[in-house]
Formats: sequence, structure tokens, C-alpha cells
Amino acid sequence: MKRLSLKRIFIVLILGLAACALVLGGSHGWVKLAAEGRCTDDVSYLPGTPVALVLGCSPSIGSRPNLFYQYRMEAAAALYHSGKVRALIVSGDNSTHLYDEPTAMKESLVAAGVPADRIYCDYAGFRTLDSVVRAKEIFGQSRFIIVSQRFHNERAVFLARQHGLEATGFNAEDVSRTFGLATHLREYLARVNAALDVTLLQTEPKFYGPAVAIRD
Repeated sequence: MKRLSLKRIFIVLILGLAACALVLGGSHGWVKLAAEGRCTDDVSYLPGTPVALVLGCSPSIGSRPNLFYQYRMEAAAALYHSGKVRALIVSGDNSTHLYDEPTAMKESLVAAGVPADRIYCDYAGFRTLDSVVRAKEIFGQSRFIIVSQRFHNERAVFLARQHGLEATGFNAEDVSRTFGLATHLREYLARVNAALDVTLLQTEPKFYGPAVAIRD
């Protein structure tokens, strides 16, 4: 009986691991397929678009600058100066008065030569889904370029397409696996969440709010 019980436990563990692998692999593949051919690190391949959506993260990690943030700001500034877009939406977390990603992003971009009046802050971009959906529902944009690292852009483009939006990703420089290993590993779980958000959960942004008109 003991041997039989151990065998059953082993079988259940194997089946559980196989199911997890299937969910992880399936979600990852779905996101990759949806973003295929829609993300580039060459600005010349991007279509002219009124607005770019810049996805936020913390400017620093402890006492160190966050390279994910630094490279995104560099890419966003380069995109604006290329003339491919006329305005930027900087979308991030501002859940407390002590933590304000959009304002930090705007300050960095102004320092990089982007006019302050061409930068619009989305203070309720708590998740990638929130940022993407609010670009349409709050800022009135159904077609835009997304700025982040490639792995993040792929998921954002996937979410945009699932919500009927036309999005292209402009890839910021990525961070070495040594520095960004935890972020890259979390991405696999984030893709499972994204797949659930657009299927079983039908997740909505945490907040909506009044419309914001973007000046031509």
C-alpha cells in the first residue's frame, strides 16, 4: 500500500509539472505569435504614429540606477526625436505620493530634449494591461507605438491586439541576464497572467477616469 501511494504521488507530481509546463509554454507561444513581426529595434521600420506609449518601471533598484528604466527613456527620446511620433504617453505606477513613475519618466524625457507639453502622464498604469487599455479609453488612441524592452513589448502588443488595438513595439536596449535575470524569469508568469486576463478573467483596468485630449 505504501509503495502504491508513493507511486500515485509521483504520478500526480509528474502530471502537475507537465500541466504547468503546458500552461507556461502555451502562454509564451501565444504571446510570441501575436507579436510576431510587430516589434523592432530599428526606428526606420516603424510606421508614423501620432502617439507612443512608454511603459514605466522604477528609476532605481535600491541605490543602483535601473537599466531597464534608463534604456526605455533613451529609446523613447530617440523615437520622439526621429519624428515618428508627435507625443508620448508615459504610463506607470503612482499608487502613493512617495512613488511616482510617470513624473520621473517625464523629467527624464524633458532632460533628454523632449518638450514637456508633448508628454502626457498616465498615473494609473499599475499593470501593462492598464497602460494599454487606458491608452484607448482615457487618451483616445487606438493606434500607437509601445516603448519597452522586447520581452515586455511582445506582451503589451499581445494585450493591445486582444483589445482590438493596433500596436507596434519599439524595443529599448535589453539588460544583461546577469542584471535582469529575475525580471526575465518573471516574464513567463506574466505571460500566463496576460493569457488569463484576456480569456477567463476578462480583466479591466483598476481605474478609468476622465478623458485626456492629446493635442495635435
